[in-house]
Amino acid sequence: MSNKILSNKTNLQVLYEDNHIIVVNKRAGDIVQGDKTGDKPLSDVVKDYIKDKYDKPGNVYLGVVHRLDRPTTGIVLFSKTSKALPRLNKLFAEKKANKTYWALVKNPPPNTEDQLIHWLKKNPKKNKSTAYSKEVDGSKKAILHYKIIKALDNFYLLEVDLETGRHHQIRCQLSKIGCPIKGDLKYGFDRSNKDASISLHARRLEFVHPVKKENVIITAPLPKDTLWQACES
Repeated sequence: MSNKILSNKTNLQVLYEDNHIIVVNKRAGDIVQGDKTGDKPLSDVVKDYIKDKYDKPGNVYLGVVHRLDRPTTGIVLFSKTSKALPRLNKLFAEKKANKTYWALVKNPPPNTEDQLIHWLKKNPKKNKSTAYSKEVDGSKKAILHYKIIKALDNFYLLEVDLETGRHHQIRCQLSKIGCPIKGDLKYGFDRSNKDASISLHARRLEFVHPVKKENVIITAPLPKDTLWQACES
C-alpha cells in the first residue's frame, strides 16, 4: 500500500507506507533520534502515528535506518518490522540505496557538473567536519557528484548524489569549493534562514524493498517557502 497522508495531529507527511517500512518527509528542525536536547524525535512521532492509525496496544516497533541533520529536510526511511531492519541496514551499508539531494547555493560551482573527492575529518566537540584535499590522520575519504540543474535569480540549484556517507559530507564538501549551502552558518554561509533550516533537501531515494524485493522510488515534495517552490516550477 502506497499513500500520502498529512496527519493534523502530528503534521507528519507520510510519503510511503506498507507493512514493513514507512517513509516520511522530514521538516527542518525535527531530529530523527533523541539527543541531549530532550526534544521529541521524529522516530517517536512516527511511533505515535502508527499506534494511533492502527490502534495498536503497547509499544510500537520502529527501526531507524538512516538520519538527516536537524536543519535538513526530506526523505527519512524507517523500518516497521524487525525482519526488515537488518536487511535495510545491509542495503545502506553496502551503498545499494541511491540517495539524491537538492541544495541551494549562492555562488556558482567551478563546473556545471563534477565529482568531488576530499578527506573529511570530524571534530566531535564542534560537531563539524573539515575537508582536506589529501588524506590526513583520522580522515575518511568522501566522494560526491553534483550538477547544476537550475539557475535562479540569486541562487543555483544543485543535484547531489552521494557515493559515500560521511558526517556533514554535502555541507562540508560544497563549502570547500566555495559554495556553502544557503542558511548554513556552520559551513560559511553569511546569514541564517528564518526558520533555522539550511537549504538542503533529501529529494529522492531508490532502493530494493527488503521483503517484497521490488524497486521502490520515493520523491519528497520541496519545502513550502518561495525559493524552494521556484525550483519546482
